[in-house]
Amino acid sequence: MKRIVAAVAAAGLAAGLMAAAPAASAEPGVQFTPAPIAWGPCASASLKANGAECGFLEVPMDYAKPGGTKVSLAVSRIKHKTPQSQGIMLVNPGGPGGSGLGLSVLGKYVPNHAGDNYDWIGFDPRGVGSSKPALTCDGNYFAYNRPAYVPATPELEKTWLDRSKGYADACRKNGEILDHLKTTDVAQDMDSLRKALGEKQINYYGFSYGTYLGQVYSTLYPQNVRRMVLDGNVDPRKVWYQANLDQDVAFDKNIKIYFDWLASHDSIYHLGTTGADVEQLWYDTQRKLTKDPAGGIIGGDEWTDIFLQAGYYVFGWVDMAKAFDGYVHKGDWQTLKALYDDSNPPGNDNGFAVYLGVQCTDVSWPANWNKWRADNWRTYAKAPFETWGNAWFNAPCAFWPATAGRPVNIDGRKVAGALLISEELDAATPYTGSLEVRKRYPNASLISAPGGTTHAGSLSGVSCVDDKVADYLATGKLPQRQPGNHSDVQCSPVPPPVPDGAAAQKSDSAAKAAQEKQRTLAQLLRF
Repeated sequence: MKRIVAAVAAAGLAAGLMAAAPAASAEPGVQFTPAPIAWGPCASASLKANGAECGFLEVPMDYAKPGGTKVSLAVSRIKHKTPQSQGIMLVNPGGPGGSGLGLSVLGKYVPNHAGDNYDWIGFDPRGVGSSKPALTCDGNYFAYNRPAYVPATPELEKTWLDRSKGYADACRKNGEILDHLKTTDVAQDMDSLRKALGEKQINYYGFSYGTYLGQVYSTLYPQNVRRMVLDGNVDPRKVWYQANLDQDVAFDKNIKIYFDWLASHDSIYHLGTTGADVEQLWYDTQRKLTKDPAGGIIGGDEWTDIFLQAGYYVFGWVDMAKAFDGYVHKGDWQTLKALYDDSNPPGNDNGFAVYLGVQCTDVSWPANWNKWRADNWRTYAKAPFETWGNAWFNAPCAFWPATAGRPVNIDGRKVAGALLISEELDAATPYTGSLEVRKRYPNASLISAPGGTTHAGSLSGVSCVDDKVADYLATGKLPQRQPGNHSDVQCSPVPPPVPDGAAAQKSDSAAKAAQEKQRTLAQLLRF
């Protein structure tokens, strides 16, 4: 998830941000019969190259009014390559707000051709990407050199509150759809997609926030779930306020692990021989940039946002190390700008707008800013790296112009089976969430990776994990469930990269190939 970026993330559930929060209309009994999808060529070169076909699914904006206003969901499909099909496999990359249209290609990453006998379905959820309408509020919201995240003065806090309210107010122009972006709405869209494709059941592969979408869908429609893989599990007890505070603590631990990795390669990057030395240099640089932005644009906020990705994944560690080295030793701020722009495309706030549209209305957020302030300062005291950046990322929820609903009581007792995956130091969706989901899905099995910091990293080359995914998709067989409150099988985590110039990298072509695969998947799952 983007801060869920999380991580992109409910002690606050008890306090209602919006008055009289009604339950979302998500009754499986609501009747809507979608028209079949008219398939045609895809606009995406990547989808074309992989033999995909594309189209649109028309669904009600409000399922309580199936004859009313419609929205169009962009859908892609890569059909099965075997004589017999195991049905459709819907994929969601997370966010909320992540584009999933390109994820119909995911089947080719499943080992042993176990993905070949599914029809892989990618789709942009309502409001996202190529779906219509697509949300936008203020494309310049993440422009460079923003006010410092840490509200060290009342004036800074007011500046950020005004910015947050301004963004929420700008979102009003999207109109009626703001009231129909809840996870329950997207789950109903998934069932409409099932109907449009003429299937009795779906298979589902969800990453990050996509795991929560899978939880909601399988709670509402348990009989419609055949096989389900959930990687990087959201804790259903904590959507979404407390989830973000939990992320802050976890990201602080992971950035320290990254600093230790940088120190272990001091001979290449020269940033410090201990993690503590690297950490000191990182914070010194942040303070310098806050006072004097590099190139006039890369300030302390941008510096934080760039390195947040190191807390999510090992995939970009080398690129960030080169950027750190390049700026500190050579004054190269252009590489920093390129990394920032890659995660925050200038002028494009669609993912952020939908992220807020979902999280701000799935559940109520605290009504009193004093609670936000106290909770975030308390968290900042032990986890300064991301706390206030994450707080301001979510602060528009304090002013959101749509009515919040009530969280779904996630119940997986009627689901035939599910494969859960989690690295145990995942910061975006902390490991306790996977243990909670395992409790609620008695027919599920959990694969964990002790010591791993990568978020939602399955199918990126760790055979212990990926082969079990393949076995499950091929045969329906899950790892044997073990008694107790822990994972059912343990695997090695996604390994940290070997820097360019390190001796092992020069001769290890397999490592290079694995890292390139990881990089490709990270781009597909950038939310």
